[in-house]
Amino acid sequence: MKLLSANSNRLLSQAIGDYLDMPLTKARIERFADKEIFVTIDENVRGEDIFVIQSTSYPANDNLMELLICIDALTRASAKRITAVIPYFGYARQDRKTGGRTPISAKLVANLIVRAGAHRVLTMDLHAGQIQGFFDIPTDNLVAIPFMAKDIKANYTNAHEIMVVSPDVGGVVRARALADRLGGDLAIVDKRRPRAGESEVMNIIGDVTGRNCILFDDIVDSGGTLVNAAKALIDRGATSVSAYISHGVLSGKAMERVENSVLKELVITDSIEAPDHVRNHPKVRIVGVAPLIGEAIRRIANEESVSKLFD
Repeated sequence: MKLLSANSNRLLSQAIGDYLDMPLTKARIERFADKEIFVTIDENVRGEDIFVIQSTSYPANDNLMELLICIDALTRASAKRITAVIPYFGYARQDRKTGGRTPISAKLVANLIVRAGAHRVLTMDLHAGQIQGFFDIPTDNLVAIPFMAKDIKANYTNAHEIMVVSPDVGGVVRARALADRLGGDLAIVDKRRPRAGESEVMNIIGDVTGRNCILFDDIVDSGGTLVNAAKALIDRGATSVSAYISHGVLSGKAMERVENSVLKELVITDSIEAPDHVRNHPKVRIVGVAPLIGEAIRRIANEESVSKLFD
């Protein structure tokens, strides 16, 4: 077994390597003058079981091309099996047609990864579970809920009294799973989205008066939904509001919105490598998922059950 890291997740890749007590495969990922990507694998991988670690986060198109070219280079170097380890799967929000003459880009990206030569995909907290079916190869979708629940229990007294809140109806199943692990209650934010990237809170389903609330979701991008939901919860009588999010995309003015919001704390995983202004922000805390992904890699390599990690 070998690990290969592309450029988007160097810190996480190294942490996974440390967990598995395994060095990263030597490789060079370079750019020509016109920004074309060129990959060289600097050690023998013939007949090896290779895991390529790369989130397709910002810049999404560059990181996706890096992943595809790494897979192609490994295929042409006669690797036995190639697993694309994608902690954050970009384009996942485009999982269905939202109107006439619109693409299903998540399916297109899945096709590209398969055609590039990947034999398997390992990812975490897909925006929509059905995206697993977009791949014509085995695909494991890890969940960060056990890690989040463990962190909440370690950092919040009386964690069973916390109210877990889904910021929209679509995330109810995810939020309920966390609430069940904590033995807590569930509330739901009812919102409408007048246009992409904007949201407006309509109602809170559940009594949050006097409760310490935790907003739980898979992605925070512009931060608008999150800060609007947090304000609505405080307006409805919540004592405090924190947020636990799997993937901290945090584009544009997201951090400015978080800083000026009523949020007590924003907890994200390192599925996306956070820039310094996010990593060092006093309201942000990062939970490492290297043990989760590393253990899944070890189990896949040894042909053991991955579903045991969901227990």
